[in-house]
Parts: sequence; structure tokens; C-alpha cells
Amino acid sequence: DNDPAYRDDQIYYFIISFLTAGASTIVKISSDWAKSVQIQRELETRTMQSELNFLKSQINPHFLFNTLNSLYALTLKKSDEAPEVVIKLSEMMRYMLYECNEPKVYLDKEIGYLSNYLDLEKLRHKKMDIKFSVEGDTHSLMIAPLIFIAFIENAFKHGASNSIAAGFVHIHIHVELGELNLYVENSKPEKQPSQEPKISGGIGLVNVRRRLDILYPDLNHLDIYDNPNTYAVNLWIKL
Repeated sequence: DNDPAYRDDQIYYFIISFLTAGASTIVKISSDWAKSVQIQRELETRTMQSELNFLKSQINPHFLFNTLNSLYALTLKKSDEAPEVVIKLSEMMRYMLYECNEPKVYLDKEIGYLSNYLDLEKLRHKKMDIKFSVEGDTHSLMIAPLIFIAFIENAFKHGASNSIAAGFVHIHIHVELGELNLYVENSKPEKQPSQEPKISGGIGLVNVRRRLDILYPDLNHLDIYDNPNTYAVNLWIKL
């Protein structure tokens, strides 16, 4: 036992055993951590997909009901606008049900969906000041589908209030160097209901923020301006 060579061998085997056990522990911890991260991402993906499926499965029932009423009135008058309304509504539903199955869609298609939505809102609110403008190169860029519609539905929910003499909804999209800015501003009555305002369409403001943070972590910034007579949303997304 007092042989120096024997002691050296023991120390050598101890060090090897310690390093082997340590390496195995590190590998196990790393593996468990990687699995945990993967599970978390899968849960987030499933949650986002569930919310997207929910968005796709519902067109705002009030919007659909009012659009069909407007269409019925146009058909009674035998208006030339009736076929155009049918086409726009059909394109919206096709986009929501069939073209939004991928995590990302072309920005031009998302803008086209918004444009159809706004054209139908103009049909319902003929006296309302509705403006929609797009600035910058939107070609070839992609974005998560149905990311803007909740903000715009909310603008009409408040901007089209009967208590406003001349309501307005102004929407502007600006794209530059792969960064997108959505600005939505609408009029609103001076006296608002006491409950906390929610974005219409079935999902609240908190859920919209969460969806943005998961889809575009550290790549989005959302400002809300709730003024006495106007309500505005200013969203930045790095595409």
C-alpha cells in the first residue's frame, strides 16, 4: 500500500472516474435541459397553433352578419356592387381557412386580406372616414398570419360608435429594411364603458401581446395610446 506507484495509480483512477462521472452528469443535465426547452417550445407552438386555428375558425359574427345584410340590400337594388362584395368576402374566407395553414404567409397576401376587410367595412360605414395606406417594398417578405386583424377590428368597434358624429379609422403600414410598422388610429366617444377595453374578435390585448412575444421574441414593440377622443396602436415588427 505504501508503494508510490500504487498510490499514483489510485489517484489516476480516481481522477479518471471523477472526470467520467462529471462528464456524464454534465451530459445528462445538458440533455435534460435541451429536452425541457424542446418541450416548452412545442407547448408554445401548440398554443400558438390553437389560437391561430381559433382565429381562422371565426370570422367576427357581427361583421359577417352585417356584411350579409348589406349584400342582401344590394341584391334587392340589383346593384353592381353585389358581385364585388361576394368576391371580397369569398377571398377573405379562403385566405383564413386555407392559406393560413403555414407559420408564415406573404405580407402582400396579409395586406390583401386587410384591404378586403376594409372595403367591406366601407360598405357598412359609408359616412365614416376610413383610410388605408401602405408604404415601402412589401414583396417577398413574410409574416405570421392574422397578426393585425384584432387591432383593426378593435378600431371599428370604437371608431364606428353611434355616439360619434364623424368617426374615423386610419391605418398605415410602413415597411423599410425588413422592419414593419403598423399604425392604427380611430375616433372614440369621450365617455367609455367602465370595464377594461378588450380587442374584439375573441382574443384580448394580453393574448395579442403574448402571441407577438412568442412569434417575434425581442423583435417587436407595441405602444398603445388611449386618449380622450382617439385610440391608437403603434406596432413595430422586425421581419
